[in-house]
Amino acid sequence: MKVIINRPNITPMKTIFIKASLLLFSLLIVEKANAQMSVRDQLVHTYSIVAKDKLTGEMAVGVQSHWFSVGTIVSWGQSGVGVVATQSFVNPAFGPDGLKLITEGKDAKQVLDILIEGDEGRDYRQLAVLDAEGMVSAYTGKKCIASAGHIVGDNYSVQANMMLNDRVVPAMAKAFEKNDDLPLAERIIKVLQAAEAAGGDIRGRQSAALIVVGPDPAPHPWQDKKIDIRVDDHQEPLVELHRILQVHRAYEHMNRGDLAVETGDMVTALKEYGAAEQMFPDNLEMKYWKAVALANNQRLSEALPIFREVFSADENWRELTRRLPDSGLLNLPAEELSKILELKSQ
Repeated sequence: MKVIINRPNITPMKTIFIKASLLLFSLLIVEKANAQMSVRDQLVHTYSIVAKDKLTGEMAVGVQSHWFSVGTIVSWGQSGVGVVATQSFVNPAFGPDGLKLITEGKDAKQVLDILIEGDEGRDYRQLAVLDAEGMVSAYTGKKCIASAGHIVGDNYSVQANMMLNDRVVPAMAKAFEKNDDLPLAERIIKVLQAAEAAGGDIRGRQSAALIVVGPDPAPHPWQDKKIDIRVDDHQEPLVELHRILQVHRAYEHMNRGDLAVETGDMVTALKEYGAAEQMFPDNLEMKYWKAVALANNQRLSEALPIFREVFSADENWRELTRRLPDSGLLNLPAEELSKILELKSQ
């Protein structure tokens, strides 16, 4: 395991030094097509992780920051290729350029070296690259604001800057290594939670993001990211990110249930719908489509109580039910459809 923690010399003039540094870099402007954007516009101090699940081959980036919509510029990934986290005084080009270099045959270390060597602002950058083979490389510029550093481990790298203390990065590494029994996305959440518990960003919190890509190239661009969720502005972004991940998992069960219905496998369908409901028992959408599936499979008696519950909570679902036959989504004799539509609310 490679551990790098940068500790710039701290003087009684620390505050003045930091303000002067920020002012200096707010004046930098791009001069080349692939050179730096205004540092003032891309100042994203944060903590993040790039990682690969050795069992499934999935790769992920998780990130949290006291900055609006951090996921739009820090986290990058492509199925069958790799993932990139670019932060501190961030150079967003590192994301797409890094992935392109991997597709051209470069490994993670070569990619990082090329990007950093070609960047005049390298002293203020923080970058982590992981390729589909599991090779990972990370960099922390010597002028990143303390506490700043990274740890490179087996199939992962954790990195942070402007943290409250030096305990944040080691806490992230420990959390990743000890939660190897979890799916990769949930494991990433544990890492981000550990960073926050250890002190996190010295400024607090505002946004977070999580992407997961697969081990093999996706057949279509819209299938590239297996998970792509963001919290752009929230008082507790990690709490919200975790909640959204749970919603995502619930709808994975719903999707599998729908597929089972298509093949006539009602045992599997109801099992998947039931798993989704257990995760979000108050979700009317999940209840409603389960009832539709039951009705379409000659199990109206089981569907009616569910329809009644849904209609009692929101009459709009009754109106939706009237419209489904015309779309071929509810195929019932007229008398059975009437039994549903005439249900009295509880």
